[in-house]
Amino acid sequence: MHLSCRLAFAVVTAMLLAGCASVAPDPGYTPKRGQPGKDVMWLRTPPALVEKMLAMAEVTAQDRVFDLGSGDGVIPIAAASRFKAQSVGIEYNPNMAEFARSKVREAGVQDKVRIITGDIFKEDFSTATVVTMYLLPELNLQLRPQLLKMKPGTRVVAHAFDMGEWQPDDTAAADNATAFLWIVPAPVQGVWNASVDSKPGARLSLVQSFQSVGGSITLGNRTHTLVGVKLRGQALSFQFLAEDGTSVSTFSGQVQGDRISGTLSTEGWVQPFEARRG
Repeated sequence: MHLSCRLAFAVVTAMLLAGCASVAPDPGYTPKRGQPGKDVMWLRTPPALVEKMLAMAEVTAQDRVFDLGSGDGVIPIAAASRFKAQSVGIEYNPNMAEFARSKVREAGVQDKVRIITGDIFKEDFSTATVVTMYLLPELNLQLRPQLLKMKPGTRVVAHAFDMGEWQPDDTAAADNATAFLWIVPAPVQGVWNASVDSKPGARLSLVQSFQSVGGSITLGNRTHTLVGVKLRGQALSFQFLAEDGTSVSTFSGQVQGDRISGTLSTEGWVQPFEARRG
């Protein structure tokens, strides 16, 4: 083959390969209910349930919402237009992603919404304060370890499907559809060296399964079983029978990494309580 022909052939081949690697979105694209996607078919979340999901997560203007598998962008748009939150949609299908961007422009929320063409298992959504999704159960379970590593207090809302043994903190329903809410719990399992009213020597022992927590507290020579333990994000509370065997002591406070701080109240007598992981 003549050199000039070889060069021309190489240029054309390179152009064709580049075109295959990054196909331009179809400007006439319109999504169809039930169309296949990378891992799931596309089914739109009903607008009434979208509203319930975002309200259940208590979304505000201070939040950053990530919608995993955002489809036509209905959730990021609603989060921005109705709740004033910054939001990001991650959508694998480039045609669907571009369609969602057109809906963002129509809604006039370009300053608050960004649609990423990408894979939810590869894109970084660690800065989210709220995560929403409508995925199959097995995909929820694949994401679960990553979600549990997010900042305690992060709200996760899923349409239709749960997280296995990780029980939801709340549920909501609309238009014959159900949504589940989880609040990422602070990791509290272990032994904590505690002080009551700045006096050391107490010990708090906690066992944890997701947001379900149990354990005991040792004060002096007596160990008391904790009852009514509640962990909601970073907020921790529990009760135990006080040393006199009749009155009930109640703790209420916050978990901040390796520190728990709050107050211990017994029949109106309130004392500061602090614990550090042993």
